[in-house]
Amino acid sequence: MMVIDGSRGEGGGQIVRTALTLAMITATPVTIENVRAGRKKPGLLRQHLTALRAAQAVSGAEVIGDELGSRTVTFAPRAVRGGSYRFDIGSAGSAMLVLQTIVPALLFATGPAVVEIAGGTHNPLSPPYPFFEEAYLPLLRRMGAIASSELVRVGFHPAGGGLVRTAIEPCARLGELVLTARGAIRTTRVRALSSRVPPHVARREIDTLVHLLQWQDADARPEAVESEGPGNVLVATVEAENVTEVFSGFGERGVRAEDVAARLAREVRAWLDAGVPVGAHLADQLVLPMALGTGGAFRTVTPTEHLRTHADLLQRFTGRAVIVHDEGAGAYRVEVAGA
Repeated sequence: MMVIDGSRGEGGGQIVRTALTLAMITATPVTIENVRAGRKKPGLLRQHLTALRAAQAVSGAEVIGDELGSRTVTFAPRAVRGGSYRFDIGSAGSAMLVLQTIVPALLFATGPAVVEIAGGTHNPLSPPYPFFEEAYLPLLRRMGAIASSELVRVGFHPAGGGLVRTAIEPCARLGELVLTARGAIRTTRVRALSSRVPPHVARREIDTLVHLLQWQDADARPEAVESEGPGNVLVATVEAENVTEVFSGFGERGVRAEDVAARLAREVRAWLDAGVPVGAHLADQLVLPMALGTGGAFRTVTPTEHLRTHADLLQRFTGRAVIVHDEGAGAYRVEVAGA
């Protein structure tokens, strides 16, 4: 039984999700103590509990501590199985983070799977659906995965009510990923998705972002969507020769549209100026499938605590190292040892 201290590293839900994923793939029983000890409200919240129950369902695991607020969880998986699954977070908790817990495991399942998850699809502090669909999944497919996803219904925080459907085929092995050059930028897109928000908000976000990034030729437009509650997200997509990156900024009550756009522009500009292909959030997600496959390397911006947490857990579960080199000028090279 492996014991994981949930207060280490970023001290949040990432440790829980990654530990569950790796436990399923390596068939390693695990106990996670001090769950989310680094957060203002420690213990399992609804999205973490749904991720745990989703992992339990797809792997037939024996679980102790599967309740809201639990600070210790024991998870003993069996074989990961394909099939049809549906999970409802019951709040606006991130459906995308639940998916990212079980999708890597389902790549090694006994058969194909279709997974539906109801909850938040466009959440602050977690990757929204466009990132999952346009940045993350294409790179999994480049490594040999067969997976597709569909946004059935948008769910903004705090109302939720969104729905995502994802289909995954098992694969024998994931291949190497080497992503060290961005290549020429082909297109830039800006979308301001809004539900029950005055139209001028989206227009001001777009105009400000386009001006700050000097993207006058970008495909930029507002998009009204149906959702159970109000919400607004500004999404910037950069399609380059070797990678597509997706950045997002969320509207908040009391925060000017221009300020939302300015924050997002700074993030995009930092990535562009570093001259690297992989943004911070995509880097967080790539190290795990790369280590489960034949490894590789990528260049990115300053690594986050989430990436370092992944690296620590990958070393413990698989013995495979993630090495980070500071190249200077805001660029880093991440090398991942594979199977």
